[in-house]
Amino acid sequence: MTWLDTSTENCTVRRTLDLIGEKWSMLVLRDAMNGVRRFDDFRRHVGLSESVLSDRLRKLVAAGILDTVPYSEPGSRTRHEYRLTRKGWELWPAMIALKQWGDRYTADPEGPPLEVLHKGCGDEVRAVVVCGADHGELTPPQARTRPGPSAKRAAGAAPGPASRSGPESESEPTEASARPR
Repeated sequence: MTWLDTSTENCTVRRTLDLIGEKWSMLVLRDAMNGVRRFDDFRRHVGLSESVLSDRLRKLVAAGILDTVPYSEPGSRTRHEYRLTRKGWELWPAMIALKQWGDRYTADPEGPPLEVLHKGCGDEVRAVVVCGADHGELTPPQARTRPGPSAKRAAGAAPGPASRSGPESESEPTEASARPR
């Protein structure tokens, strides 16, 4: 069985995008990762309407990505802060990878508007893909895909070519170009 033989209905990337793939959800998560906790602060910083923000927060809480924690200002009713759960924080590497790509390809000529630095040494934080057996960083040509344990043959799909590794194009990244800056 090859990638083309597997069902896209059972795709974890698709399921993840169903939870967090909408632009406003990602921006709420970005802000939560940067310390924003309160509804009015999200609304002001992200620039959403109350109804859209309420909907995104509700979905992120229902998915277990954010949790609500009660608080109250003196003389005010109890309200809720939104805090990332462990499940939410596990999205941090993906957010760093998106930021890293954006810093490289979409930043202003002066550079990115925000830097994420290692507290210990002050150097830039970056996302990398590594081998699970501690063989270090990998580039796309060094990886391959194969159907996983829950793969299902796509209805009516003809057998495809054998699984290959890396991208198959003229612009296949080289060792140097695939490495993040």
